[in-house]
Amino acid sequence: MASSSIGSASADNSGLKKALYEKCLQAPANQLFNQHDLLDMGIIPGGNPSTLMQCVQALMDEGLAKVLIQPDGSAVWRMVKQEDANKYKILSPDEALIYSHIESCGREGIWTKNLKNKVNIHQSVLNRCIKSLESRNYIKAIKNVKYPTRKIYMLASLTPSEDITGGPWFTDSELDNEFISALLDAIEQFVTSKSFYRSTAVAEKPRKGKLSQADIQEALKNEFETPKLRHTKARSSLLPFPPGYKGYPTVQHVANWVSLAGITDVSLGENDIRQLLEVLCYDGRVEKATGGLAYKAVRRPAEGDEAGSGNGLTEAPCGRCPVFNLCEEGGPVSASGCEYFNTWLEI
Repeated sequence: MASSSIGSASADNSGLKKALYEKCLQAPANQLFNQHDLLDMGIIPGGNPSTLMQCVQALMDEGLAKVLIQPDGSAVWRMVKQEDANKYKILSPDEALIYSHIESCGREGIWTKNLKNKVNIHQSVLNRCIKSLESRNYIKAIKNVKYPTRKIYMLASLTPSEDITGGPWFTDSELDNEFISALLDAIEQFVTSKSFYRSTAVAEKPRKGKLSQADIQEALKNEFETPKLRHTKARSSLLPFPPGYKGYPTVQHVANWVSLAGITDVSLGENDIRQLLEVLCYDGRVEKATGGLAYKAVRRPAEGDEAGSGNGLTEAPCGRCPVFNLCEEGGPVSASGCEYFNTWLEI
């Protein structure tokens, strides 16, 4: 009768253990459970802590659960997938120890020097175990952009964190300048398209040459007037929007455009786009607008652009002199010693 009772209890615990394990696997990966979390699942009859510990111990014996001690001394458990638990069954004790330490480091990986200090085994044994785990495709070596000479290992099924790889700006642990430059140019063009509107009425520079007597007489009549601009040939020109314009793109707008435009297969978040916009600001290609919440392009004159025909005042150096108010004979700046007159008069 006693043995029958024990066998029945063992069978019941086996069912409870399986139900508890399957319930835990429904939670997000690597979630930790304390005793109260497991009891609150309502699987253990009457919330009996003793029965719970028997089920948890059985899971640990099969490698399906691992216990972790929190800083306050309390115990928590993390469930292990069946396929991961099967890996430990074919590993030697040293390999299992090394694999467990690499696994615990997650996406950050672990430096071989730190790994050796933790497992406290001979270097030759460590090298042999690492080689064996690599051959089984359990672990892989990765490069850290901050410490390129260090040998770092992580689980083969994981993707290194951005702190390790350097994020989207690095390719094979090297800064991808060509990729960054192409993105900067594309984003600048997008911001420019939202910062200016296009006009086709642009002044044509008057022709210079020998004047007829009629031209001279006409010029004398209007010597104090600015020559009228002639729009005989249409050219495309970008003009700024008026004050109060609220259509300048924000970081979110630029990020959405980059995603929808499909200009890159690399996934870029708003923080990545913000970094690129800050680079453009630093280079003087865009500037912040609307209180720093949006960005607008800085207009740069195209090659060959003319300022217009102007008049005598704008053509003479005095008309554009930044120290005109200081100019006087005997002063720090004077017309008799002005170096720009010789250039203007072609002397």
